[in-house]
Amino acid sequence: MEKVKAVKSPRNHVHVFDVVNYIVFILIALIIMLPLWKVLVDSFNAVGVYQFKLWPTKPTLDGYKTILSTAKLYRPFLNSVITTVVGTLLGLVMSTLGGYVLCQTELPGREILVYFLLFTMIFSGGMIPEYLVMRQLHLTNNMWILVVKHGMNVYNLVLMRNFFEGIPASLFEAAKIDGCSPMGIFFKIVLPLSKAALASIGLMFAVTVWNDYSTVQIYISNRDQVNFQYILRVMVMDGDTPTTAYNVSQSTLYYAAIVMAILPFMLLYPFLQKYFVQGVNIGAVKE
Repeated sequence: MEKVKAVKSPRNHVHVFDVVNYIVFILIALIIMLPLWKVLVDSFNAVGVYQFKLWPTKPTLDGYKTILSTAKLYRPFLNSVITTVVGTLLGLVMSTLGGYVLCQTELPGREILVYFLLFTMIFSGGMIPEYLVMRQLHLTNNMWILVVKHGMNVYNLVLMRNFFEGIPASLFEAAKIDGCSPMGIFFKIVLPLSKAALASIGLMFAVTVWNDYSTVQIYISNRDQVNFQYILRVMVMDGDTPTTAYNVSQSTLYYAAIVMAILPFMLLYPFLQKYFVQGVNIGAVKE
């Protein structure tokens, strides 16, 4: 009687590609996480010399106490919060409305308008014409320049258009048959189905506005109008550190300020991760 050989399930077979893939991504994760971990550890470390430790040698909170007790940092931080919130909302409004208009196939000159917008992604007028325009708009020495400058992003607009084009056309047709207006379709059908896109693109807008210090450096000289990132840059590059009653080294203070700068998004990202993972491939798959 012939012996029946057991056939191994392909699920139990380990592929070399999978092993290499896991190793590569683990290494990439370590490369990304190690610098962040070093900054976090050094922000709690009272030792002012350069070193790499997995845990603080002399734990201290004086760096964070110095940041929180320095009154001149309050206004820049508030400016960053205000410009980030308003700039994100303006960017989402412009991107969603623009993307909704561009996804209308019956729009006259639609292709020409799309090519015109794509052209601006490659070519720009340059820094000097931009500065002259901002000066004519009275936005120099004004923190609202961060809102106006980043309020319109063609890349995000194209992403929103691609996402809207992925919504089944039958939904639009059914809404039109029921007598829904174009803006009614936008508010009642398009936006409720676009939570993932809004979350991911909104996060892009927020990070861009929050981290922009070069615009402040070029256009703003009034210290009451600068943002927190600019003050952080001055502290790190020019050594303009605040003086308080706490005995803290400059390096500890630098790292504490860096953690404070990225802390809002570290707290915000877990709540948006579900939508961000869904929306990160906006427009990448076409049927």
